[in-house]
Amino acid sequence: MPEFLEFPVSPLEVRAESALADLLRSMAKISFQGRNLATALEIWEEMLRRETTIFLGLAGAMVPAGMRKVVSYLIEKRLTDCLVSTGANLFHDCYETLGYLHFQGAPWADDLELKEKGIDRVYDTYAREEDFRKTDRFIVDFVSTLDTSKSYTTREFLNLLGIELSLKGKEDGILTSCSKANIPVYCPAIADSSIGIALAYAREKSGVEVTFDLVSDVLETAKLVAESSSTGVVYVGGGTPKNFIQQTEVTASVIGWSAKGHEYAVQIVTEPPHWGGLSGATLEEAQSWGKIAEGAKKVTVFCDATIALPILVTALAQRGLDRAKR
Repeated sequence: MPEFLEFPVSPLEVRAESALADLLRSMAKISFQGRNLATALEIWEEMLRRETTIFLGLAGAMVPAGMRKVVSYLIEKRLTDCLVSTGANLFHDCYETLGYLHFQGAPWADDLELKEKGIDRVYDTYAREEDFRKTDRFIVDFVSTLDTSKSYTTREFLNLLGIELSLKGKEDGILTSCSKANIPVYCPAIADSSIGIALAYAREKSGVEVTFDLVSDVLETAKLVAESSSTGVVYVGGGTPKNFIQQTEVTASVIGWSAKGHEYAVQIVTEPPHWGGLSGATLEEAQSWGKIAEGAKKVTVFCDATIALPILVTALAQRGLDRAKR
């Protein structure tokens, strides 16, 4: 029995002078998702101190929800080494970097009225359809400058888009930060977004055809894993970014490269595992595939990412963790 009763719960004390990082340290001695969030901070800190190659998976509507600068901070401070994102997040990043806005709204709005007024809704957030179309045209104009005689990895394409945004945008965002920090960003489902719509428009109306070499994306990320002494993952939501990062270990193993599984793993999700989908799949399940290493330090935080991510990143900032200075 003693081995089960080794760590008592310590009631959380309120200290007005405490920094957020100190609060999370105290939360390591409570229970439920509070303890998991504290564990996530501990794992992320250890990854940074060990010079682990950290993959960040970004799903959901994080940019419309106001998380663009939080993600940019992670990139600028080198608190992640590789970003894998949905196309939607990157399109919305492009949209905001150009100076267009998302607006606070309501989930119970009359959506037919919104459509009449040219307003698109993402749960409780609005955006002008006209401004989305302007962003589409920006991407169409950008692709017309590319050498279409060659194919591009999504990393190459998005790096060039980030450079273009640095020249013509109103402020920095995720893509501009990645291009300036030389952080690779991949979008395995780039067609499943308004970026894909803009590329379709460019082909149909202007004859500008951009070809993607998605297999090279797979090989590049697998090689990054194989050449790293240690790798870790942070998943904000699930979906395609999560699976794409997970499969790097499998790809490396199939090819015959070094693959021992990610040694660290943090995921912030709301989807439960019992529906069988990848978004809610446990990190333990990933070990059956060899995606997460045996003995890996791992935690799942069941929480809205718009709550958990700003808390974690602010705590990392307060701990003075900044690999960009090294």
